Amino acid sequence: MTFWGLIGTLITGLIVGAIAKLLMPGKDPGGCIITILLGIAGALVAGYLGRLVGWYEPGQPVGYIASIIGAMLLLLIYRLIAGKRG
Repeated sequence: MTFWGLIGTLITGLIVGAIAKLLMPGKDPGGCIITILLGIAGALVAGYLGRLVGWYEPGQPVGYIASIIGAMLLLLIYRLIAGKRG
């Protein structure tokens, strides 16, 4: 991945994190920063896995949908883990 590709993925992750938060309302144990970081992680993981298995090429809208779903799953897992600790 090139430098600009990584920057694009990070920006996409910020947007994806915000969308995932909007689609999954409720109290987050970590707040906005954790949600953004989970969005970035969801974008990276979903983007990598989708291209790895050949579901789509970089830049296709399906990748954005997969990134949102990945971020939502990471947010759900984080809520479950952080909720048990608190």
